[in-house]
Amino acid sequence: MIKTFIDKLLGKKDGAAGARAAAAKNRFGKRAEVPASVHGIDPQLVDRRAYDVVRTLQEAGHEAYIVGGAVRDLLLGLKPKDFDVATNATPEEVKGLFRRAFIIGKRFRIVHVVHGRGREHDVVEVSTFRAYMDNAAAEQVKGNEKTSRAQLAGMQHAVDASGRVLRDNVWGPQEEDAARRDFTVNAMYYDPETQVVVDYHRGIQDAGKRVLRMIGDPAARYREDPVRIIRAVRFAAKLSHLGFALEPKTARPLVECEPLLQDVPQSRLFDEMLKLLQTGHALATIEQLKKLGLERGIYPLLDIVVERAGDPLVRAALQDTDRRVAEGKAVAPSFLLACVLWQDVETLWQRRQEEGEHTFPALQGAIDDVFDRRIGDVSGRGKLAADMREIWVMQPRFDKRSGNTPFSMVAHIRFRAGFDFFRLRADVGGVAEGLVEWWQEFYVTDDARRQDMLAQVREELRQQQRGGQPKKKLPVVRRVPAAAPADADAEGHEDEALAPGEEGTADATDAPKKRRRRRRKSGTGSTGGGAAGGAADHGPDGE
Repeated sequence: MIKTFIDKLLGKKDGAAGARAAAAKNRFGKRAEVPASVHGIDPQLVDRRAYDVVRTLQEAGHEAYIVGGAVRDLLLGLKPKDFDVATNATPEEVKGLFRRAFIIGKRFRIVHVVHGRGREHDVVEVSTFRAYMDNAAAEQVKGNEKTSRAQLAGMQHAVDASGRVLRDNVWGPQEEDAARRDFTVNAMYYDPETQVVVDYHRGIQDAGKRVLRMIGDPAARYREDPVRIIRAVRFAAKLSHLGFALEPKTARPLVECEPLLQDVPQSRLFDEMLKLLQTGHALATIEQLKKLGLERGIYPLLDIVVERAGDPLVRAALQDTDRRVAEGKAVAPSFLLACVLWQDVETLWQRRQEEGEHTFPALQGAIDDVFDRRIGDVSGRGKLAADMREIWVMQPRFDKRSGNTPFSMVAHIRFRAGFDFFRLRADVGGVAEGLVEWWQEFYVTDDARRQDMLAQVREELRQQQRGGQPKKKLPVVRRVPAAAPADADAEGHEDEALAPGEEGTADATDAPKKRRRRRRKSGTGSTGGGAAGGAADHGPDGE
């Protein structure tokens, strides 16, 4: 009491008020402007289109900075993949300054400024500084984005019963915008005009220490947006090769908060899973998930990936994905997921065939079962499913090197994906390497060479048939052509239908002639000899 009275006389705030003031000060941090001579960012690494967006906004009288992961990567000497911009201009003001700009999003309204067209187009994402809102004062809804869509339509700041933010579109000053970002190394602002980095939460120091630290109380931040749990894993994996690690206080609540992900829309979780696996650090992500105790529970399909990461085909697919990203090549989720779920398809396919189904209907049925069990309604009935199905259905067709099958295969729009999958299977010993080399050459060569290759395959099949039949049972050989068409048609192998007939004609020619000469000398049995000769002579025509 006496201390409180003295503090009041001296004009000091009471302890509780002082604590609140200190908390507010810590929450918003202290603005530090770091010059180029200290941070050492190379301006040549800045994307020209992002620079033009910043300059256009600044010339219109607005504040504008490159923000987030791009600043972190620039600080580390890396070339960022994406450049985001933050400004105090509203989405409507940003849209009015650019010819091709589109306001998107409901939970967070942002603007996409588009440069270029077609496949060469590039998007610079522009967000407005957001106010740091107390979730206790936010409007509350009982359901989620889908069940409360009508109620959320008129809200600017809303949370659900667990405290997860469903709407966050209240604009504010830069220091509050920095406080509502997740990690300190992602909360820096870079002005490419002045080359100054604005840092409120000692992000530069944390980058130097290789620490990933959550701004504010980690558990509370995970409750606000549970997807931050996945982002923590992704950043830890992405930066692990540089020595970064999650601060213990930031990592500690991850397992405890993981159940909160069950309230996140499945489509968003699916997208976040793909980010984990397709940003060039898939193998490191698997290691981080296991290290942090999150190998199960984030998303069912991700659980399977982690579980099968040691499988040769899945590991080869993860390595291949990381390699392609490092080389700047495109990656498709359909290919990686096709590798992950091939084990299921093969098992169900074999089971259906054992139950009496024909090859291709059995494969189609197995694929449908896998989609229902493993992918569900998120993306399993859209383009992703179509691409995965085509990759799988191609696999048995690689065994058919006859007729028009090879030509139709290489002309297929998904041939490269199907062939890459086939080649990956060969790399882990699931397919003969020679067969892969044959298809590789057939794909790149001209039509004349392709015809020669098909002729060579037919000859090889004839040699195999000839070498596999006993020479002392010539009458059996002569009967093969007559029975071969039914088997060949049932299996669909055109070249195998021709091979036995051609072989029977070649091997049986001398034998009937000798019989005819003997029969003419004896003067009997000419009809029987003609019938035997006819069976051999007409074998190829019958096929």
